[in-house]
Amino acid sequence: MKKMLSIVTLLLLGAGPALAHPGHGSTASFAAGIAHPFGGLDHITVMAAVGLWAALKGGRALWLWPAAFVGVMLVGAAFGMAHVPVPLAEPGILASVVALGLMVALAVDLPVWTGAAIVAVFALLHGHAHGTEVAETVSGAEYMAGFALATATLHGVGIGFAQLMTRAQLRPLVRIAGAVCVMIGAGLWSGVLA
Repeated sequence: MKKMLSIVTLLLLGAGPALAHPGHGSTASFAAGIAHPFGGLDHITVMAAVGLWAALKGGRALWLWPAAFVGVMLVGAAFGMAHVPVPLAEPGILASVVALGLMVALAVDLPVWTGAAIVAVFALLHGHAHGTEVAETVSGAEYMAGFALATATLHGVGIGFAQLMTRAQLRPLVRIAGAVCVMIGAGLWSGVLA
């Protein structure tokens, strides 16, 4: 776990030049909120990784980790809309892609509440970034409702894939999917992927 924290710390420090959220169009409707997470590799990868990791853990993590992500993401969005600063949001988002991918690839088995706390920290950062994108002239409630629904859907995709692979006795493919998340995160961090 200490190695994991060191890797995440290095990613946070080195991710300054890369931005996870350069702006993604309209934030004025429910439909825009639903569409937004499907428009970026960082969103798709992190949301799927949360689902994959939750499915690997099983039990209460299966619903608690995705629920914690969505709930805390909405809190982070409220902070962003209220212009409450959250330090290291952008590099933290990039680090989340790699860190959550590592959790899956290494099948890290943490207590349910520890995993929920890790997921919640990353959710706060993701939510804050999206909250700051909401136009001053709209409440953001519709957009964030759509965004929350799309996020939960992507968590469900990760869970469904992991459960399907487990039933088909192909569970190692779940860990390979985690390694792919790590590679995507490294590509986003280095600027090779956008």
